[in-house]
Amino acid sequence: MIGGTHLMTKRERVLTLLKGEKPDRLPWFADLAYWYPYALDQGVIGPEYRGDGLFQLHRDLGVGFYLQGYHPFRSHDPASTVEMRREGPVTTTLVHTPTRDLRQVDVELTGKYTSAIKEHLIKDIDDLEAYVAMMERSVTEPDYGEAQRRYQLAGDNGVVLCYLPKSSFMELVALKCGIMTVVDMISDDEERFDACLERLEAATDRQAQVALDSPAEFLMIPENISSEVVGKTYYHTYMERYHRKWFERIRAAGKVSLVHMDGTVQGLLGEVSRAGCRIMEAMTPAPTGDVEVEKLKDIAAPTTVLWGGIPGAYFTDLVTNRDFETYVRRVIDEWVSAPRYVLGVGDQVPPYGRVDRILRVGELVERYGVYR
Repeated sequence: MIGGTHLMTKRERVLTLLKGEKPDRLPWFADLAYWYPYALDQGVIGPEYRGDGLFQLHRDLGVGFYLQGYHPFRSHDPASTVEMRREGPVTTTLVHTPTRDLRQVDVELTGKYTSAIKEHLIKDIDDLEAYVAMMERSVTEPDYGEAQRRYQLAGDNGVVLCYLPKSSFMELVALKCGIMTVVDMISDDEERFDACLERLEAATDRQAQVALDSPAEFLMIPENISSEVVGKTYYHTYMERYHRKWFERIRAAGKVSLVHMDGTVQGLLGEVSRAGCRIMEAMTPAPTGDVEVEKLKDIAAPTTVLWGGIPGAYFTDLVTNRDFETYVRRVIDEWVSAPRYVLGVGDQVPPYGRVDRILRVGELVERYGVYR
């Protein structure tokens, strides 16, 4: 109690906001999953934060916990086998299916704390057919233990979030094929591609239902959408049906739906939010994104919560202390105009992000984050 007023927890703040009410302060939640291995490796944070120490790290930095989420299910095709080979920074994954072998090559990027896909798993429509058949044969089992653990570990400092599968189209675009191969397949044989997508969505729905039945209260479709890659035509043709179906099922289950949109938003923010998404997460405004922070509300549906606002680059020395502080104050000033925003990072605090700036955001929220 401060001056007779109850100081809300991070969890209370975001849950209050989702009721359409004003919490005592603007909620501040950040995705630290990309920054975390860098911070451990470089000694920015101590070894006490390894493993489940991640949850205490969020508390110590004044940040609400919500990611990383995970898929609360395991799927495997009993008719296929997976073989992985590691040579230095290169990992080759071989998937042996009854009809066709598939291969993906990933390269670890030195000093970047991530990897890049050098060779996608699916390279043509015949590969896609084999992949779809594998997904249709797959057996899916619940894997709910981590979600249950996180209620205790996050406690009053966060929420429990799990992933549904991506929409079938975005699974191909973002992970399995790349946009160029997808466009080539549509151009070469649209009817066959569409048939594959319909079958793949049916297989994906089985996984999504297992995720929906998990203990998680927040359910994200981790699309990683960027409007200049997908666009409205592909969205309405290949993604909107999946979104509307699962947004409604999540709502009917009394849970909260999210979509991860971490690139340009001008083209699709309105489309996805009007499809029924409760929270659009990882909003990245200009100058990194393509929409000024004050204009995001004019594009999204009025019932959609916008989560994000601070571009990840602002946590690094690419931006001066003065510009960092000015920008964060600007976002806070906009975000406290109504209870429809959660202050977050677009899309993650990156490696080489400064720990003092993460702490500083929390200080600025406590000072300036009271609603008008």
